[in-house]
Order: sequence, then C-alpha cells, then structure tokens
Amino acid sequence: MAWIATVPFFAYALFFLFLPAASVLIGAFQKEASGYTLDNVRELFHHPYIDAYWGSIKLSLITAALGGVVGLFIAYAALREGTPKWIRGALTTFSGVAANFGGIPLAFAFIATLGPLGVLTVFLKNQLHFDLSAHGFSLFSMTGIGLAYLYFQLPLMILVIAPAIDGVRKEWREASANLGASQLQFWRYVGIPVLMPSILGAIILLFGNAFAAYATAYGINSGANLITIFIGSYYSGNVLNNPHLAQAMAFGMFIVLGLMMLIYIPLQRRAARWAK
Repeated sequence: MAWIATVPFFAYALFFLFLPAASVLIGAFQKEASGYTLDNVRELFHHPYIDAYWGSIKLSLITAALGGVVGLFIAYAALREGTPKWIRGALTTFSGVAANFGGIPLAFAFIATLGPLGVLTVFLKNQLHFDLSAHGFSLFSMTGIGLAYLYFQLPLMILVIAPAIDGVRKEWREASANLGASQLQFWRYVGIPVLMPSILGAIILLFGNAFAAYATAYGINSGANLITIFIGSYYSGNVLNNPHLAQAMAFGMFIVLGLMMLIYIPLQRRAARWAK
C-alpha cells in the first residue's frame, strides 16, 4: 500500500499537466462553431505565425548557447579544486534564486536599470558620456529581451552543469598526468568528451526554458515577435479572440519541444553513465 503516497503526485500531474495538454491538442483541431478542421494547423505555416516561431527559436538558440558556454566557464571556475568553498556556496545559492526569478518582476528590474530612464543608462550617459541608444541598443528590442533572458539562463546552466563538473574525477587527471598528458590534452581527450553529453543536454534544457518563456518578454515588449506573445494575445482576446488558433500555436510549441526532448533523453542517459 506504499503506492498510496504517490496519489497526490499523479493527481497533480493529471489535473495540471495531462488534462490541459489534452485540451490544447483537441482544441487545436476544432472549429470555432463545431466540428474538427486542419485549418488552424495549416495557418501556422503562413505569415505572421511562422515568423513568430522563427523569432522564438532564434532567441532561444542564442540565449541557450550564450548561457550554456558562459555558465559552463563560471561553474568550472567556481567548482574546480583550489577555489574557496564559500564561493561555491554563494554561487549555487544565488543561482538557485536567480534561475527562478523571471516574469514581470524581472522585466521591471531591467526596465529600471537599462530602460531609457534606467539608472545604468542614465549613469553611462551623464557620467561616462556613453549613450546606449546611439550604439543601436534598445531594451525593448529582441536584443534587450535576450539580455533579460540571460539573467535566468546563466544560473540555470550553473545549477544543471555543476553535478557533471563534480563527476570529472580527480583520479582521471592524476592518471593522465602520470601518462605524460598536459592539462590541455586531458580536457581535449577526457574532460570535454565526458562532459559533452551533459553540456549539450543542458543547452537543450536552456532552449526549452527560453522557448516557453512569456511574462518576461511581455513585460519588456508586449509586441515582440514571439510565439508565446502571439498565443497570449489570441487567447485573451487582446488582438483577436481565436482560442483555437492559439491552441494550434501551442500545439506547434509542443512539437518543437518534443523534438528537443528526443535529442535530450539519449544525451542524458549517456551523461548518467559517468555519474555512476
């Protein structure tokens, strides 16, 4: 009867994951009046929806790649041997908080810092005579949204990749050194190949995290060409009241994220072998 303790979990998953997902899948193929149709899905391959998908994919790829690479170097610098232990504790604590800090509060924080009247923008302009807008930067552009996304992408990468870095055992380095290998050779032939599945898996996770983000982008620029903003507009009736088309767009997101999971799962299985 020990399985009874799992009932709350399965009930939670049923009501807040599977039933909403089923509602989206069914609604994507329904007409506004009654019956079923493929028109909603066909519409996704036309302007402006295909452009919104590409905008979301491009933004997610860039922030996932940047967050993955920079986060990897930060994590390694903090976790390697010789680094004071308090740095690891401070970094992981901050990362745990920052990785979950998003939405409207994060958008407001960036607007107050890098917006036209933000404290950092004003300081750079008045004290250092450096005008961000004169150099083509705008917080309300896709570049600005991507910069805000990096705020939670970097700490998420640190949290995800930290166990993999810990898995690079000291004995491997000692063995390679005894065989005459340099540090560069160790990382080229041992360290990077071992970490690569975890790195790629973490970057895919970052991609999904950015691809599904909504509130941060909406708070910075509610007119951004992102599929999540399109869904919110169509579902809430702010632009057009067409919930079935919004469900079709969400169905398209399921497809993209599903493809990412097909890549992520084998990478995660391969990375788990080195953790044993």
